[in-house]
Amino acid sequence: MDVDKQLFEVFAFHGALLLVKTCIMSFLTARQRFAKNIFISREDRLNKKTKIGTGLNDDIERVRRAHQNDIENIFPFFTLGFLYLFTNPALSTATTVFRIFSGARIAHSIVYLLEVPQPARVIAFMIGNLANVFLGFQVLTFFKNSM
Repeated sequence: MDVDKQLFEVFAFHGALLLVKTCIMSFLTARQRFAKNIFISREDRLNKKTKIGTGLNDDIERVRRAHQNDIENIFPFFTLGFLYLFTNPALSTATTVFRIFSGARIAHSIVYLLEVPQPARVIAFMIGNLANVFLGFQVLTFFKNSM
């Protein structure tokens, strides 16, 4: 099974972009924890005034939930996108789907962190999920027909 080099490069670019974005979200969570002096584990306690636990600060929880949402959506994209490479898709179609998913995930984090009113976040979430469903359907259809 050969994968077109340009197709793989597009996938690799978007994969790296999304991994860097996911890594940045963990730094943003840590930044909020230090700013609010609230940590999740007792061993992270900086001083006696440090609060320990989850759900103590909405600003921290907002970033943490956005990061968790990335983990739940970006990693399925990696699997589906990688399998999609083996379905011989048109470069333009694959590029468009990868761009849509990446843009939707970036938009999702922006509207989540800036507290943009709904339906902005759900629209970004659904666009990303629809891209994943499209990838999954293409993979299933291709390999079902080749069995």
